[in-house]
Formats: sequence, structure tokens, C-alpha cells
Amino acid sequence: MGLLLQIRDLHIEALTEDGVWQEIVKGVSLELEPARVLGLIGESGAGKSTIGLAALGYARHGCRLARGSILLQGEELFGATPEKLRHIRGVRVCYVAQSAAAAFNPAHRLDDQVIEAAVQHNILSPAEARAEARRLYEKLRLPEPERFGRRYPHQVSGGQLQRAMTVMAMVPRPDLIVFDEPTTALDVTTQIEVLAAIKDAIADEGMAAIYITHDLALVAQMAHRILVLRNGLEIEVGPTERILEAPQEEYTRALVHVRRVQKPEKPRTGAPPLLEVRHVDAAYGAVPVLFDVSVGLEAARTVAVVGESGSGKSTLARVITGLLPPRAGEVLLDGTALPPALKQRSRDQLRRIQLIYQMPDVALNPRQKVEEIVGRVLSFYFGINGAERRREVERLLEEVELPAGFADRYPTELSGGQKQRICIARALAARPEVIICDEVTSALDVQVADAVLRLLLRLQEETGVAYLFITHDLATVKAIADDIVVMLEGRVVEQGLKSEILSPPHHPYTDLLLSSVPEMEVGWLDRVLRERAERKARGEAVMEAADR
Repeated sequence: MGLLLQIRDLHIEALTEDGVWQEIVKGVSLELEPARVLGLIGESGAGKSTIGLAALGYARHGCRLARGSILLQGEELFGATPEKLRHIRGVRVCYVAQSAAAAFNPAHRLDDQVIEAAVQHNILSPAEARAEARRLYEKLRLPEPERFGRRYPHQVSGGQLQRAMTVMAMVPRPDLIVFDEPTTALDVTTQIEVLAAIKDAIADEGMAAIYITHDLALVAQMAHRILVLRNGLEIEVGPTERILEAPQEEYTRALVHVRRVQKPEKPRTGAPPLLEVRHVDAAYGAVPVLFDVSVGLEAARTVAVVGESGSGKSTLARVITGLLPPRAGEVLLDGTALPPALKQRSRDQLRRIQLIYQMPDVALNPRQKVEEIVGRVLSFYFGINGAERRREVERLLEEVELPAGFADRYPTELSGGQKQRICIARALAARPEVIICDEVTSALDVQVADAVLRLLLRLQEETGVAYLFITHDLATVKAIADDIVVMLEGRVVEQGLKSEILSPPHHPYTDLLLSSVPEMEVGWLDRVLRERAERKARGEAVMEAADR
């Protein structure tokens, strides 16, 4: 079988603020056969997406393909004319972006966008393209395939939109699809549906794929071979099973064994809860979203609130912080009921509960230096200014394992993990008793997320702060929690000690969440789907027998 894609000694450069071209991909080579899947794995900044886009003969704004060779079925894309590339992109090679929500135009129906490439390139007529889209909607398990394409992007869920983007890439019947972190922003139950649908569709349609991710457990379910990257360099390449079971390079071994941090569960002391949510109902306008929610958090403990997207986890955080006053129920801090609205709370009540947001890029003002971002908290709560404030900011930076000199940097000069540490330092500056961590590691690659979790655990040991940890990542829960609260559709379906919730028998929804966490095992996805199908068949057989 001949090669579909062959990249040789690829060098890609980016233009720095000083006007100097700096190499970011350093002589990477790869090969891909038809109907096979190659996984690109590595931490943020490894060059995964940059190399994936190079398979389309494309470099992002501010980057350039410096030298090397990109052969698609023997045809050179490196240095190809724009006209030639226009006849290749969206025809022979297609791209599925990480954020489908950002990639779709909200003003147009899904069908019009899904069929656009195939129609514009005269591959299919509009009627043929719509028929092909409906066939693929059904194949990717989207609801109401005949009518799904008539919806607008905001009328479908994140998982459905990600699958719609996969349909968009498949309608032109390309030879190769580049998947760029297609499930990173999805909760575990949605993620497994999208993974299964993509895997089946690729196999049935006979297309090849490059699957980009920072999660080795995910790529193990999709790829025949894996290429490990770091800082723009090829570290290791080989069959998936060999990479997982016998990695040769130290960095690959670190990826395989990452997130081994396991916090021993603290026994409950029997003391009254530091933070207590009692029988809370909440709504957005006329739409109710929380129903009779009760949660307790003791001092120096961690409660993890888990559930899929839309379960009410972040809404609960908004109620606790006063951003969303509840319709019913109350929030107590140290036995005292807090005013329901943020504006009604005293400065000290605000100080005692701090929130770390999911996306540090949005949470940090890009026009302020780190000293001002962290120092404002010190000035607001404690009246600390001048040289004393600078010393305290530097101390807080060292506390979160950043150099004191970072005080003079802007957020744009920091990595994702460094930005999240700044958010942690800002929360610590208030000397809080409770920190609410809202998906604080979900946007980070696995190794950086693991380092942030270790930092949070160390800070808890040193300061006695309590964490309410909101997440859809069960690996994070196992690493950091003492207690677990499971939420579904705005209700608490199960809560207790970590050892109790993670041990069978489980609530059916908890069992679904736990079984949806990808494992570092080739064939895990196929096994889980097979077991679920067997359970469903047994259940249907029991129901039929009961009806008779």
C-alpha cells in the first residue's frame, strides 16, 4: 500500500515581537497510509496543531513553512501555489477544529455550512450534498437526521456541534481529515459518544486521519500509530500498543504515567461544615436549573462536584458566590447565612470565598501586569500598597512556584499553566477560607494540569483552605477529592466520601460517568461500547419477558 501523506524534515518558523523568525517545528517527519489513523501527542506548545495544519499546506498567521517536503499522494504541497492549494483544501484534505462553536457561523443553518465545501468545489450538487449530509448525520448518531441540518448552531449541544463539524469534513469525501483536539471541551459522557461516532465513521468511509490531542488515553482509542512531540521535536514514533506498553523515551514514559497523584481521603471530623448549601433552588429567568441542592464542605477538605455539561455545577458556584441569588434555600458560611446577592455581602464575606475560573485567558486583564492583577486584591481587602504590596505579590508568586520577576509580565507573556497559577495567586491573596475551583484544569494539557493539582494539594496542606472543585474529569476527582457530589439535570443524585462513591454499587448515572473515563488501554472504547450494548440488550429482553 502506497503512502497517502509523507512529511520529510519539516521546519516551521514563527515571527517574534522583535521581528525575528524563530523555529517552532524542528525537522519533523511522518508517514501515513490510506485508511489509517496517526495520533499526534504532546503538551501545549509541542507543535501538534502546527504540524496538522501543515498537512493542508497551511501555516497560521505569523508563521511560515520554512523548509522540508509535504507530499500528498506524491504531490508536493510545500511551496504550492494558492490556486493549487485551494483545490486540495476542503477536497482531498479537511480539518476539524477544536472549538466547533467558534468555527460555525451562528447566522447560518448547519446544512448550509456543512455542504458548502462539497458544493463550492463541484464535488456534489446541492441536493446530493444534502442527502450525503443526512446520511452522515445518521452515521454519527445525531438526532433527527432528516431535520438536524435545519437548526442553527446555538440550537444544538456542544457534542452535537462537534459531530456536525465532522460531517462537514466528510461530505466532500476527502482522503485525509485532520482532527485537532475534537473532544477536549466535552464532558466524559459526551466525549465517548463523539469518539465512538468518529471512529466508526472513519473506518466505514475508508478515510485516513491525523488525530491531535494531549491525552494519551484518548489517542489510544483512535490511532494505529502515535508520534510523540515536544517543543517542536519528534521524541518517539511507533505502533500504539508499543508506545503505551513499552515507551522508549523518558518523556513518553512521563506521558504514559502522568497524573499518578492520589490524595489520601481525609476522614470526616464531625465538625460543623465551614460552607453549607441548604435546599437551594435557582433559575435563569423563567428557566429553573437547580432543584433542592444541599452540599456541605468542612474546613481543609475538598468536595468535588461532578456531572456532565448542563448538570448545574457552575450554577451552584454562582449561587455560593452571590452572582446568582437563589429562588429558595440558603448558603451558610461558618453557620451564618450569607446574603443571597453579591452586592449585599460585606467585604469580609467576599474575601472568605474566592473563585478560580476555568479560562485564565478570560479571567486576567491583558492590559495589566501581574503585579497589578494580584496586588489589587491586597489593596482592596487589606489596604496594602507600595513596596509592601510588591513584596507580598512576589511572595505569592513564589507560593505558586513562579519566579518573583513574573510580577512585571503581562498575561500574554505567560503560558496557559502559568496564567492559571496567577489566578491561584490572586485567590490566595485574599487569604480565603474557601476556594471554588471551576474546571481549573480542563483547558490545560495533562502534565500541566497534574502540576496544578499538586500545587493545590500542597497549598491546602500548608494553609488549611477548603476547596469546592467543580469538574467533569473523573481523573481529577480521584486525584484531589475527599468527598464527591454527583449532579444530573440540576439535582444531586449521589454524594458521600470518595471511597463510597467510587466503590460499587453505584447510582446508574455515577456508573455511566465512571465507565466513560478513557483508560490507557488499546481497545478500551470498543470494550465499553460492547458492554453497554450487551447490558441494553439484556434490559430489553427482561422488559419483553415482563410484557409477556
